[in-house]
Amino acid sequence: MTKYDWQFSVESWPFRTPYRFAGHVWTSLDLFVARVNDGTHEGIGEGAGVYYHDEPVADMPARAELLRDRLENGLTRDELQQCLPASGVRNAIDCALWDLESKRSGVAAWRSAGLSSLRPLTCVQTLSIADPDDMAAAALAVPSARALKLKLAGDGLDGARVRAVRSVRPAAWIGVDANQSLTLRTLEELFPALGEAKVDLLEQPLAVGQDAGLEGRDWPIPLAADESVQTATDIAALAGRYQVINIKLDKAGGLTEALRMADEARRLGMKIMVGNMLGTSRAMAPGMIVGQHCDVVDLDGPLLIGRDIAGGLDYSGGMVRAGACRWGQA
Repeated sequence: MTKYDWQFSVESWPFRTPYRFAGHVWTSLDLFVARVNDGTHEGIGEGAGVYYHDEPVADMPARAELLRDRLENGLTRDELQQCLPASGVRNAIDCALWDLESKRSGVAAWRSAGLSSLRPLTCVQTLSIADPDDMAAAALAVPSARALKLKLAGDGLDGARVRAVRSVRPAAWIGVDANQSLTLRTLEELFPALGEAKVDLLEQPLAVGQDAGLEGRDWPIPLAADESVQTATDIAALAGRYQVINIKLDKAGGLTEALRMADEARRLGMKIMVGNMLGTSRAMAPGMIVGQHCDVVDLDGPLLIGRDIAGGLDYSGGMVRAGACRWGQA
């Protein structure tokens, strides 16, 4: 029987510029990295965790160590789903297993996931919260971006923010992300500005647990559930409240569950978005597999950090491509 060697570590990645979203300012990002080696091949996975679940990255190696014996003796991806809850730890381990399987079998992960190819995808580029003029300047600073996502603050300036960005980027796809910062009243007040700016998508307007206020409403812009949806079991209850589901591998606990989420969303007639909790190309590459099923692709983690691993994904021309990235490649 093959014995698998596992290594767990934490890396710290400083941001080139602070990342601001509703109620938060981040200047660096800690990442949990899982590596598995069978003596010939190595697989790697990366997790950032879910910040609003109080999932400290510093604790992740110790949590992973609890599974060491089973992992070293060949724990499978399906078995992993039963051993750990959805989390950044499970995400990193799950993706490391996918990567190792591709290297051992000679079959790319995307093909094992049932795809016939791994297409380049239009990739959203996120703009941190700032004053309206500064967000417009930030939009102009990324002229190759075909799709922009504006972080909203719920502070009364959001309408001005979207108008300012639309005025300088008339042809771009624009989505906005409230990160739970709105109330039902401020959401309704914001819609005229969003309509005027031809906003294409609004993510998570209300706080988790307040989604019932969205039930059955005929909103002029599609709404996407983010913080309100974690795994496939959450989706059915949201079908009458949101039109789009945002799948993130850290929330789902890995690519295995993320693909199940995509299947469930399609079954319910909902559109699909793939997002990220930030990270390097090691985390975005498995997201590209989910992205093949998606209407919106938000895998801009390395762009927000401002740097990436060597041999990362190719983000040129407002797209994301496999490029030189070897994750999941045979």
